[in-house]
Amino acid sequence: MSEPEGMTFYRPMGRKELDLVAASGWRLFPPRLPEQPIFYPVLNLEYASEIARWNMEEAGAGYVVRFRVEEAWASRYPVRTVGSRRHQELWVPAEELEEFNRNIMGQIELVAEFRQDSP
Repeated sequence: MSEPEGMTFYRPMGRKELDLVAASGWRLFPPRLPEQPIFYPVLNLEYASEIARWNMEEAGAGYVVRFRVEEAWASRYPVRTVGSRRHQELWVPAEELEEFNRNIMGQIELVAEFRQDSP
């Protein structure tokens, strides 16, 4: 039996969310806060890095993780373009995040870190 196809996503985040992902064994994203009705993974590293740099300006550091989700499942959410063509993301309702987490293939991986004190 072959492994299902996966889609690669990126997630920009601050330190607190990164710590919660690490505490899950790099397997799950934490529940959204009441003022966060959408979980938005993005489709490319460049866009995720841009957002992480904005986080860095506010919090002193920003991070980007990479992960894969079963393509058949992820395709239920349309790709949204929220700026230029490279600003693409999914909008996953907060109440569906637990199910989204169950469809992550493998582990979530830290791929970029941005700090105010680094070039």
